Amino acid sequence: MGIAQPVLSYRRDLPNGDIIQVVVWLLPAALPGSAHPYKYRLHYQKADGTDFIRFDNERGKGDHRHTGDSEVDYRFTTVRQLVLDFYAAITEARRQGGL
Repeated sequence: MGIAQPVLSYRRDLPNGDIIQVVVWLLPAALPGSAHPYKYRLHYQKADGTDFIRFDNERGKGDHRHTGDSEVDYRFTTVRQLVLDFYAAITEARRQGGL
């Protein structure tokens, strides 16, 4: 059995105090509930410490995304698309005045 390999890992502290963090690992095998070998957590945290947007996958729960108090399934295709979808969700939240 192999070990998890980091794929992406960065944090951006924005001038308004908000935080963007992206962490993706390549696993030796898919987590139960996911059909791919990645474990990930991408989140946009408001300055007050609350997660506003989060894309993640949990053992047994699979791929999903959170926006505020809402949680919906997420269809993972590639790491690149995951990151693009995450930033698109941030852009949409800003457009709607949520951020």
